[in-house]
Amino acid sequence: MPIRLEPDFPAKSVLESEDIFAIDNSRAEQQDIRPLKLLILNLMPNKIDTEIHLLRLISQSPLQIDVDFLKVASHEHKNTSKTHLDKFYLEFSQVKDTCYDGLIITGAPVEQLAFEEVDYWAELVEIMDWSQLSVTSVVHICWGAQAGLYHHFGIDKVPFKEKLFGIYKQEIEHHFRLFRGFDDRFWMPQSRYTGINEEQVRQKKIKVIAKDEEERSAILISEDEHDVFLLGHFEYATNTLEKEYLRDHDRGITTAKPENYYEDGKIHNYWRAQAHLFYHNWLNDVYQITPYRLEKIRELQKKRKLRSY
Repeated sequence: MPIRLEPDFPAKSVLESEDIFAIDNSRAEQQDIRPLKLLILNLMPNKIDTEIHLLRLISQSPLQIDVDFLKVASHEHKNTSKTHLDKFYLEFSQVKDTCYDGLIITGAPVEQLAFEEVDYWAELVEIMDWSQLSVTSVVHICWGAQAGLYHHFGIDKVPFKEKLFGIYKQEIEHHFRLFRGFDDRFWMPQSRYTGINEEQVRQKKIKVIAKDEEERSAILISEDEHDVFLLGHFEYATNTLEKEYLRDHDRGITTAKPENYYEDGKIHNYWRAQAHLFYHNWLNDVYQITPYRLEKIRELQKKRKLRSY
């Protein structure tokens, strides 16, 4: 997929070295098509790593894509330079009057706090509410998924006795078009201290797409098919869990080694194909259902919401 990026965007050189096609603005403007417009709300501390992980995955389609990155204004960002954020990131006040074909809300290392204790919770709620009418489809990742399930459906977090950390086998429970081509069982990285209240899930208008071997929901979709909730991390690179493990121990946190991750002392990536397939399917689906004129998204979303009630 030709991803339109600024020439000096840090992820561009990494993607080019992996033979992923990134297109510059001058060439993009010569193509007589409407690119998909994606917005990524990046809540992770190391924003550049997350940019690379997600851009790598949305590169598997012939569609041209314009990507905007969004930061929360109500939080002090300590792990990414102000120069990078000022140059490449927007604030919600700059996009709230715009429509997007797709939105990705990343995870964040705040899951042990109550949602309302997170310093940018009010701003995130405003963004999630805005997305219901101004975006064709939303993908929520890890804590972003828990936040969406809590805000939209009132589903609570449930603490685990120990951190769920490693790669875990998932089984398809409900076949849905975003998972065409998926194996009946597949692997997904997990890195979290909390799950969700499964009893509350059963009472809501939500489809559970996949569960793990402990019957924990891993992928869910709202009944109106607008919101996708990934409680794991398809976007993780091969060595991300190892980096997290070493980081935890450097901080004095006695996290166990990631489960099902090392084999004979080596890391094997068991989730890469499904990760690429999911984002390919998602982009193709968005392309099929989003209107050509972006301003029509709000009108179509209102009709969609009415049909779901």
